[in-house]
Amino acid sequence: MKTLQLAAALAAALAAACAQAQAFPAKPVRLVVSGAAGGSLDIPARAVANHLRERLPVVVENRPAAGGTIAVGEVAKAAPDGYTLVFGFNGPLAYAPFLFSRLPYDPQKDLTPVVWMGGQPFTLGVPASLGVNNVREFVDLLRKNPGKYNYSSLGNGSGSHLTMELLKTMTRTYLVHIPYNGSTAAAAAAASGDVQATFQPAAVLLPHVQSGRLRVLAVSTKERFPLTPQVPAIAEAGGVLKDFDSDGWNGILAPAGTPREIVLRINRDINEALAAPAVRDLLVKAQIRPRGGSPEAFGELIRSESRKWGPVIQFTGAKLD
Repeated sequence: MKTLQLAAALAAALAAACAQAQAFPAKPVRLVVSGAAGGSLDIPARAVANHLRERLPVVVENRPAAGGTIAVGEVAKAAPDGYTLVFGFNGPLAYAPFLFSRLPYDPQKDLTPVVWMGGQPFTLGVPASLGVNNVREFVDLLRKNPGKYNYSSLGNGSGSHLTMELLKTMTRTYLVHIPYNGSTAAAAAAASGDVQATFQPAAVLLPHVQSGRLRVLAVSTKERFPLTPQVPAIAEAGGVLKDFDSDGWNGILAPAGTPREIVLRINRDINEALAAPAVRDLLVKAQIRPRGGSPEAFGELIRSESRKWGPVIQFTGAKLD
């Protein structure tokens, strides 16, 4: 009797889950973007939302405060029904647990990965007036002048901050960190010579490169970036930098407990959008690499990046509280 009751209960639960997935979406899905409007997270969020407006109505809402942790924390506490998602990146998902003494969410327990959206490496830019042409010359200059130069980042604990801290650690050099409010201001500071280096998305540096005020030295990933194959990777400098690797990645997550059927439905729709030529062309133009893939692949990325950056952050002593 108990076996029959259990079987009936499981069948009912399965039927309810299937019905819920078939009915989804019954209303617009809110996508909370943990970056500013017009930025490297906002562009793919709106491109995908526009492509899916008939099949999966998505309303994009920007919440860039506190390095993305406000947006991620809010969605982590939302109802797990698929109607509230967050577009996060390595900052609030892999760095934050080591940067904050107390974080109101656990990226690996309170959220369900949905899809790896894509990303881009950071590009090392220096003022053209600095007189260096490659990474080796840059490192040699720093070693000869410890503490003389400054670098800008888009904020404390950001990828641009930690990527330079990784470079400093590996080369045993020292630059003074000057955080700015966003990548546009940080790039402008390097172009004007107010600081002597910065790691930023390539698209942000490009106008200053075109004006002749900024020189691009390398990308931060271990291999050359397919969208800018003419720019060398830092690892190509060899020596202590042969394994240098720092990538700016991002993706969409739902609150923990969101039904698997709904996660897979959203994953399928977004993968289809990322494969659409119009969406891919728009992202490539913005120097953003589309990814896609399974929820499991994105979950493993978050875990592996957390394992990698935890010791780096602890070694540098970087803290945000």
